[in-house]
Amino acid sequence: MERPRPDEPVTALPGVSYVMPVLNDVTHVGAAVQSLLDQDYRGEFDVVIAVGPSIDGTNELVEEMGRADPRITVVDNLAGTTPSGLNIAIRASRHPIVIRVDAHSVLPTSYARVAVETIERTGADNVGGIMDARGTSAFEKAVARAYGSRIGLGGTPHHVGGAEGPADTVYLGVFRRSALERVGLFDERIKRGQDWELNERIRSTGGTVWFTPDLRVTYRPRSTLSRLGRQFFSTGLWRGELTRLIAGSRRLRYFAPPVLVLGVSLGVVLGLLGLVLAVVGSPAGPVLLLGWSAPVAYALIVGASAVVVARPDGVRTMMWFLVVLPCIHFCWGVGFVLGYLSLASNIAAQTYKKGAAKSDARKS
Repeated sequence: MERPRPDEPVTALPGVSYVMPVLNDVTHVGAAVQSLLDQDYRGEFDVVIAVGPSIDGTNELVEEMGRADPRITVVDNLAGTTPSGLNIAIRASRHPIVIRVDAHSVLPTSYARVAVETIERTGADNVGGIMDARGTSAFEKAVARAYGSRIGLGGTPHHVGGAEGPADTVYLGVFRRSALERVGLFDERIKRGQDWELNERIRSTGGTVWFTPDLRVTYRPRSTLSRLGRQFFSTGLWRGELTRLIAGSRRLRYFAPPVLVLGVSLGVVLGLLGLVLAVVGSPAGPVLLLGWSAPVAYALIVGASAVVVARPDGVRTMMWFLVVLPCIHFCWGVGFVLGYLSLASNIAAQTYKKGAAKSDARKS
């Protein structure tokens, strides 16, 4: 079927609202917004950017974009968190289809069109696809390789791809506004993992979350090791908290990094103790030296993974992969343990239950 020309308005298509929380993303936000303006979708659209109190010039940049294009609305997100920014942007938008966008993401020109077609074809409340991580420096390429490999983030469909169909969660998300309103928008107490938790509520109310590999979003990874570490510590922390509070989130793959951290750490401790005892002639020394088998085995796995996964991007990327992969595993794993034990989170189970009760009351 012949598609309409750019100058032919199509009123039958539902309008879409792009919502984007932004905080200290002056390097990436321009390309992210431009990818929205370049969409080939012919329905009406608006772009709502919820900008937090940034210190790198992000506020000034997005305000300038808003003045230059009337389709862009800029709203303040004083809390600065992702879920609060999303909710503020959603409430300020107006169309029946809401497309979540990340400031680190670049949407292909067909994204909105394919997403709306998929929603209408499947009847889903939320559709999404693959987070296609792409780096520019050797470090970023190593991070991208880790993102897209099973050894890195566990091989979920929205990282490595898979068959189209119902899913627990998807990357970003293209929502029916009615579904968001039905479940009460994002839970602003959950700073990471809010997508999974929202999709859990959508599915628990009879809605469908749909994964399709036809939606692929370019994602720009963190550019430094410290930022990567903070990102994954925070992600693991909140995943541990959600796993503790919500039974439906207890997937075995989430326990792999903390088990790895505990196993390697215990192996190092036993190995060091074995060295001390071996020096003083204790018969227990040689036995405890077997503890080194855990960290040595992990080091061999990391080394082999660097060759298999990162080799296409060159030697420098392979070398960075040797650092990036343990950083992801250990920061995520340590965060998960602390979150699961509720040692570093300000969310309590009782508070969560009260919030869920309020959400149920709104729906009824």
